[in-house]
Amino acid sequence: MMEEKLKIIISGGGTGGHIFPAVSIANAIKEQHPEAEILFVGAEGRMEMQRVPAAGYKIIGLPISGFDRKNLLKNFVVLYKLAKSQLKAYKVIKQFKPHVAVGVGGYASGPTLKMAGMMGIPTLIQEQNSYAGVTNKLLAKKAKKICVAYDGMDKFFEKDKIILTGNPVRQGLINNQITHEEGIQFFNLNQTKKTILVIGGSLGARTINQCMMANLEKIKECDVQFIWQTGKIYYEQAFQKVKKADELPLFVTDFISSMEHAYAAADLVISRAGAGSISEFCLLGKPVILVPSPNVAEDHQTKNALALVEKSAALYVKDNEAQTKLINLAIETVHQEDILKDLGINIKKLAFTNSASIIAKEVYKLANEYRQKNGN
Repeated sequence: MMEEKLKIIISGGGTGGHIFPAVSIANAIKEQHPEAEILFVGAEGRMEMQRVPAAGYKIIGLPISGFDRKNLLKNFVVLYKLAKSQLKAYKVIKQFKPHVAVGVGGYASGPTLKMAGMMGIPTLIQEQNSYAGVTNKLLAKKAKKICVAYDGMDKFFEKDKIILTGNPVRQGLINNQITHEEGIQFFNLNQTKKTILVIGGSLGARTINQCMMANLEKIKECDVQFIWQTGKIYYEQAFQKVKKADELPLFVTDFISSMEHAYAAADLVISRAGAGSISEFCLLGKPVILVPSPNVAEDHQTKNALALVEKSAALYVKDNEAQTKLINLAIETVHQEDILKDLGINIKKLAFTNSASIIAKEVYKLANEYRQKNGN
């Protein structure tokens, strides 16, 4: 009897931090098993509904949204959407018949993996942060394997299920051959000046953008140039201020399509402390000042940042102190070669180079066991 084609569901999304690793895992599975059929399950109206098809994969959206912590009455709608999402996830699984379901975090992974587990499909969770989220803690009870990026995760999960894999990063960053000079040229900047890359994640970061806007005069006077990714929401406001200030040593954009060039150009990075971004900085050995977002569940970005600060692998500024400290610290640090060098060496020690392919192998093992057990 011919073996049935490998079928895998990957679920999650919401931000680039969840989508990039998900696509990297899918690509690694395809590399190892070209015959595999992969279906993504995301949340309607979220970023993954565009980004996943652009990467060449099929996606189905669930009508799910997050809980509103401020307005509890709105959660009646959320609970209704959750019930609808579970029903839709059940139908998708029944129709697609996956051999394994992978959760990468984000709204959609909850109902999808819960249903998969209830239907006897093996599940694998990829926990990106140093502090496990509520959804993953609940899903972990039924999960067969939990791939993590930090040591000490046995305080959240059963030790036997944990595999330390690191977080998969965007494929283009691995084996990247772009030189510093080519990066500077790409953004049409000055080859002789120090360059600071400012990124607030795919959606933008309010505090970081406000710091930049409030310090345009300082930026004009200092001997440093900036590449500034604002995110869609803040771009228009930032662009107008930059236009008004005239002759600023910076390149401003809502989204950087070639992060390879941006990282190559940067002597120092200012960023939120999302797990995906941190994995990229580790892999590339980039000196970074982290400004953790206070608006995330369980304040996990601060915990991510401190995990690096404890190893002298990053600098850190609290969100509520950024207005007064951030730009000064960045301008000061970028001229201190010894600090940049130490930060770069220490952060690179924390890198995982082949996370996606390790996770892909674990996914295949679970799928294969399931196929053999169920005779397909």
